[in-house]
Amino acid sequence: MLRIDIITIFPGLFEAFLRESMVGIAVRDGHLEVALHDLRDFTTDRHRSVDDAPYGGGPGMVMKPEPLVAAIEKVAGPKGPDRKAEVILLSPQGEPLDQPRVGELAQRERWVLVCGRYEGVDQRVIDLAIDTELSLGDYVLSGGEVPAMALVEAATRLLPGVLGNPESVTTESFEAGLLEGPQYTRPAEFRGHEVPEVLRSGDHGAIARWREERAQTLTRRRRPDLLRSRRGDED
Repeated sequence: MLRIDIITIFPGLFEAFLRESMVGIAVRDGHLEVALHDLRDFTTDRHRSVDDAPYGGGPGMVMKPEPLVAAIEKVAGPKGPDRKAEVILLSPQGEPLDQPRVGELAQRERWVLVCGRYEGVDQRVIDLAIDTELSLGDYVLSGGEVPAMALVEAATRLLPGVLGNPESVTTESFEAGLLEGPQYTRPAEFRGHEVPEVLRSGDHGAIARWREERAQTLTRRRRPDLLRSRRGDED
């Protein structure tokens, strides 16, 4: 079973997410455990403040170090070789998240996600308590909660026993360094568009070749960087 701890100022955002669909099933079936930690429970002032104005001026607010470090150390222990779990900050400054990294995390027993907010977190939190920073892409969201959900779902679907057909994960985008090609289901014809005849032929070898060719074509058109990376891996 995989355990994920999430530190956030909005634990309520995760409640429906953890009840519904595949993630909810994984939780109910004992494949996944998620513990939510409200950052405001680690504040010491009567206003339960988690942010303050940045030194040097500038717009917005910055998350304070005291409650964040206290929460992280309570959940995962101090930073160092004896720490209970890897602590990951969801951040635009982080390294890009990709499928191999998701696969590696899915094999762990436990990790901790820290959801930033406002203009970011005090750098001392990163220096003292964060092991890894991960980013979903080159864009900015209001906080780390949505990226945390994305990472939880991406890892959950790789856990043994979660998907009805375990072969599903081996044919999807990024698993072989390619985007997944087009998919079809019934009816065979819809508004003048027919399912390619090869997919109805029953010739599994021809179907496999057709899917590989379409995946190559789609990846070449939309994500040529993946093909370059794939060729580098094969060299």
